[in-house]
Amino acid sequence: MAGDVVSVERLIAAPPEAIFALVADASRHHDIDGSGNVVKLKSGAPEKLGPGSVFGMSMRMGLPYSMQNTVIEYEENRRIAWQTAPPGGLFARMSGGRIWRYELEPTVGGTRVRETWDVSKDKQRAMLRVVAAGQAKRSMEKTLERLEQLTAGTSSTS
Repeated sequence: MAGDVVSVERLIAAPPEAIFALVADASRHHDIDGSGNVVKLKSGAPEKLGPGSVFGMSMRMGLPYSMQNTVIEYEENRRIAWQTAPPGGLFARMSGGRIWRYELEPTVGGTRVRETWDVSKDKQRAMLRVVAAGQAKRSMEKTLERLEQLTAGTSSTS
């Protein structure tokens, strides 16, 4: 799969506020993660993500590892993105930089949710485009399905 950016979209029958509350709560990322790689939030993270928030995640893809994420885009109930990096050392100099983005657009019947995997600034982008883009797309589709399941039945008055 060519290209540095992969996106998936889904119409979810819930208001943007309910969906944004989940993606802006890093402690819930394990619940929505369609890849199965997110284990848990590391201590020291803010309760709710905001502009410039930094949060660490314990991850597992075969072997355990950690990532540190920084919120680089933020518009309440509309858009949030964070950029990932290993938490230091040699590995951090050789990898990191991918961006995960959620964009929410209110529409008739709910919210159009777009999740994007952007490796345009990742130090390993050439390799990731070839070996990870397809898996990223499948994982994002599962993530949006989980978001839908977790927000089903919510309304803007609840």
